[in-house]
Amino acid sequence: MNLFQHSEIFRFDERVSYPNGGVVSRQVMKNEKGNVTLFAFDKGEGLSEHTAPFDALIQVVDGHATVYIGGKPFELYSGDSIIMPANIPHSLKATEAFKMILTMIRA
Repeated sequence: MNLFQHSEIFRFDERVSYPNGGVVSRQVMKNEKGNVTLFAFDKGEGLSEHTAPFDALIQVVDGHATVYIGGKPFELYSGDSIIMPANIPHSLKATEAFKMILTMIRA
């Protein structure tokens, strides 16, 4: 069974559990125009610095993380969002257990 169904109400915070010492991702939607992915990070976990060819939107569902864009830190909490611009190095680290939605739309 697919984790996310069409025409069904759901809550992101209930669709992924916090991993013990790791990172979990669940694909919500994907097509040729872009993708939406739900992530959960245990405290201290993160994504290493990388670049992407398209802008990406982070929406924090729960917890707290530091997002680095071009070396500058941004503190994000539940309810916060930030756009990471294309081709600029970025990374993140979960300051506490942290859940986010990542949306990338291809130009």
